[in-house]
Order: sequence, then C-alpha cells, then structure tokens
Amino acid sequence: MWTLFPSSSLRVTGADRVDFVQGQMTGDLRGAATPGLVACAFLNVRGQIEQFARAYKRADDVYLHLDAGQAAPLMARLKRYIIFDQVEVQDVSDTLHTVHVWEADGVPGWNADGPDAQSFELGGGVVLAGRVNRTGTPGLDLHYLARHEAEVLASLVGEEASLDTLDAARIRAGIPDIARDGFLGVLPQEVGLDVGGPLPAISYRKGCYVGQEIMARLEARGTTRYHLAQLAGDGWDVGADVTHAGKVVGQAGLNAGGLGLARLRKDLPESAEVEVGGTPARLQSLTART
Repeated sequence: MWTLFPSSSLRVTGADRVDFVQGQMTGDLRGAATPGLVACAFLNVRGQIEQFARAYKRADDVYLHLDAGQAAPLMARLKRYIIFDQVEVQDVSDTLHTVHVWEADGVPGWNADGPDAQSFELGGGVVLAGRVNRTGTPGLDLHYLARHEAEVLASLVGEEASLDTLDAARIRAGIPDIARDGFLGVLPQEVGLDVGGPLPAISYRKGCYVGQEIMARLEARGTTRYHLAQLAGDGWDVGADVTHAGKVVGQAGLNAGGLGLARLRKDLPESAEVEVGGTPARLQSLTART
C-alpha cells in the first residue's frame, strides 16, 4: 500500500550547511552518515517544539522534510540566524511531492541492506527515499519531482490507502505526528520524541542549539509532568482538552479508527475515567510505554 502524504520541504545548500542546521535542531546531523536521515525538532528558547522535521544529509545539501505548511515558518527562522554562514535556504514544497510506501520491498531500486536515505531512479526520474516508520512497520518516504508523480505512483506495488487509513495505523502503533496531532508548542519529551520514545528525535550529546539548555535540565531531572498516551474513543477535535474529575489533565491529538494519541499528566491513574471535549474516552496501555 502507499499513501500520498501532504508535506512541505526546504533545501539547504552551501559550505556551512551541516554545521548551520546542526546548530538549530535537536538531532545530531553532524554525527549522521552521508547519506543519512535524522529525525529532529526545532525548538524555541523555552524548549517547546516549533517544527518537527526529518533531515536528510546528502553530499551536496541538507533536505528538510516537514508537515504541510511548516516550511515557510522554518525558513523564516533559519534566515534570521544566517550571519556569516555560507548557506542558502530554498523552499521546495511546490517542486517536490511525497508518498509513503508502507512496505519497503514494494519499491524497485531500494536496497534493504543500504543506508536509511538512498537515491535511485524510479518513474523516469531520481527519487530520494528515506526509511521511515509511520505505521508500526518501517516503510519508505519517497520524495520526487511533482512533474513525475504519475510515473512514480505507477511504479509502486499495491493500492493507494487514504491518509485517514495511515493515521489510524500510526495511532494504533503509538506513533505521533507532531503537526497533525497538534503537539506543536510542547516539550519534545512530553509527546514521544525523547530517547527511547516511539519517535526519538533528541541527542543529549551534540553541541548547543536553540532550547538546548532546557533539554539538558530535563535530562538531569529525568522526567516531565506529561507523557504520550493513547485514548480509545471517537468524535473529538485535535487539541481538545482531556479532563478528569473536572480538571484539565492534557490535550488530545488526532482521532482515527476509534483511537487517538494525547499528551497527558503522568500522575493520572490508568483506571481514571476521562473525557475529551466532553466525550467519554478510555486510557489504553500506551501510557506505560513512555
């Protein structure tokens, strides 16, 4: 199966591209292989997520793949920090499209034993592929020129699955999508981005970056008040308050397939009765994972 994935993207070039992006993101781009793929977040000075991205480190550029609508604000942020750096930032959201292939062996040209990021010919052009887990089983994000879309999709094995179907699978697997779940503006550790979480995107051993001081404090303290949880139920909106005994105890993410992820207080009993936007919901066992 494959799913067209709404997204946006930036291409960073220039002699200082790796060091420049390294100084902004939570992941360790400098320590990655070339080609390589690093999940990361871009934080504000309070350590809260402004954007989530997957950074592809290549021989000639750094490609930043983001959720739809996220490229423009990240580009504006990066440009504010360019002083003497030899870098250029280009928004390529309209040029490149993305499809997620649920099983990597359905993509001709992909080397299962190769690196997490690979380029190869498919559908009459060169595609950039990244090993990405969006459903509980690693698949591939394929990034290709928009004008080649028909040929690329015709080269894929299996049928198209809707974005709703993909969301239901990732929520069932406990994998957050930071923008689609409405988790921007919170600490990475609260929504599964910490080391050992379902979507690790932080290195505590890399150099300084915006928000790094807060990350270091949280590492030293070893805990946050909130964590990622899974709720069973239907009918709520992204960002709806989760309440228990009349008090707000968290915020809910996207609801699909009768489940949703949520940022919930850790001191909430697993047997607690909660409501999401006034609708009864039930805590699932994911609360024990993170």
